[in-house]
Amino acid sequence: MPVITPFRRPPRPTGDAPDGPDTPAPAPLDALRSLWARLARRRAWRTRHPRAARVVRRVTTALSAILVLGALLLPNTLVAVEPSRFARIPAEAVVAAVLLLCLPRVPRLVAAALFGTALGALTVLNLLDMGFTEYLGRSFNLVLDWGLLDDAQSFVADSMGGAAATWAAVGAVVLAASLLVVMALAAVRLGELLAAHRERAARGALMAATVWMTCVALGVQTFGVPVATTSASRAAEAQAHRVVDTLRDEAAFAKEAKADRFGATPGAELVPDLRGKDMIFTFIESYGRSAIEDPVMAPGVGRTLDASTGALAKAGFHARSGWLTSATYGGSSWLGHSTFLSGLWVDNQQRYRTVTAGDHLTLTKAFGKTGDWDTVGVMPGVQKAWPEADWYGLDKVYDASDVGYRGPKFSWSTMPDQYALEAFQRLEHGRKRDRPLMAEVILTSSHQPWAPVPRMVGWDEVGDGSVYDGIEAAGVKASDIITDSARSKEEYGRSIQYSVTSLTEWLERYGTDDTVLVFLGDHQPLARVSGDKASRDVPVSIVAKDPKVLDAIDDWNWTEGLKPAEDAPVWRMSSFRDRFLTAYGSVPHPTQG
Repeated sequence: MPVITPFRRPPRPTGDAPDGPDTPAPAPLDALRSLWARLARRRAWRTRHPRAARVVRRVTTALSAILVLGALLLPNTLVAVEPSRFARIPAEAVVAAVLLLCLPRVPRLVAAALFGTALGALTVLNLLDMGFTEYLGRSFNLVLDWGLLDDAQSFVADSMGGAAATWAAVGAVVLAASLLVVMALAAVRLGELLAAHRERAARGALMAATVWMTCVALGVQTFGVPVATTSASRAAEAQAHRVVDTLRDEAAFAKEAKADRFGATPGAELVPDLRGKDMIFTFIESYGRSAIEDPVMAPGVGRTLDASTGALAKAGFHARSGWLTSATYGGSSWLGHSTFLSGLWVDNQQRYRTVTAGDHLTLTKAFGKTGDWDTVGVMPGVQKAWPEADWYGLDKVYDASDVGYRGPKFSWSTMPDQYALEAFQRLEHGRKRDRPLMAEVILTSSHQPWAPVPRMVGWDEVGDGSVYDGIEAAGVKASDIITDSARSKEEYGRSIQYSVTSLTEWLERYGTDDTVLVFLGDHQPLARVSGDKASRDVPVSIVAKDPKVLDAIDDWNWTEGLKPAEDAPVWRMSSFRDRFLTAYGSVPHPTQG
């Protein structure tokens, strides 16, 4: 009789064996098991601690409601963040509640998550609007302004140090990501709560809708603010319109930039009345109307302008001054520079890229086109490649690394204005040359955060800049004033006094009978210093010894001296190029767009 032996599984071969009982579970299965285990532990904890679980649920629900309602009611400017703004009924909350109540579970979860994510994104954009309005006097442009965030990080690094800039950047990214995730979870939480109490939620939504419509019909307000609001929808609509307008503007401006009243003018017919003059076009960073008219800054700046006017007069120089309305505010100085020199309104980064990629005639290039001037730029704020030099028509550019400076940085500014001007004198203006000089000079000591501010030293003591070591070390630290509006105003005023004094003393010391100086501010300082309702006006002055230079602009009705009168003419900054070229004998030969 045969012997029957029990069945035995053959031994597993060595190596990789698929799907055996001891084979590790695939990663997705492990993740599901881990999630299931965590949910089981959570249910067990709620069973063991019912009161604590109830408190957690209620707190989570309350926080979710606060987050969602707060995001729906959040304004996009800091000055509008007031308690009354959050005591309103947002229409978006009522509509979202009704929609979620009508959906089955899975679509409801998806809709709630999408609604929360969109609300988080809108909150990020509102926060960006706050920052841009505070510093640049305008809202964030979703198409154009992402690149400016790098500039903001560089500014923080220069002002507060690299570590602070890194942490600020990391914090901003974490905050933005957290807002998206947390807002989505909050919306899902509230959607589930509505579904769990569907009948009561439906009655509440109906009552809220009735109250909202009644408030709209009767114009009910609290603290001067309408109770019924659609602020979130209007904010999203404004962002969408801004994107569309930006795309349309790009095409229209490209055509506008091709048209030029003096684009085809031969060199011989450009600025003939200035032949033989050394032309210096100088921008003083953030030198705005507020420096001359604000009660905090005006006394000191006014004394400096009056004293400088008198000192220049003793040296034989006279001045006329007026106002220009800048295309930018609070920052983005290159937009002001390009607007002033091109005669085009360059108020955003896309316009700047468009115009600098073309061949539109700049005021500086006009002098080079004549063949009668050497053209140079002194750009102490430039610390990397600057291809725009060709568009500006500059034969030679001295950046931060080209002027031999061996002293300390003053916050963002790489060197004091007095040093930059002395280097300009040594490298270009003081040299013997066969042709006169046309120079564009950018002064940076009045760049925010206005701490520490340099002080004047003897011109013979400037040297390689080492003399500024002790001055920088003893100065006010940026961290001490950057959030203090009153102190920022004081230090800003001091920085403008320093920049104006540096420039006018340089002219007294080194100017000749043939030197003509045009200087102006590129924009107003940020709103924390200039004020929430400040204009975009900046002062502009023309200074010369030759009376014919100022006689040519008699019909401009500018104020005598360096301080323009309150009622002096105000022009758009983009109009200066054509007025200047016309005043000094240039003949228009237009090109068409």
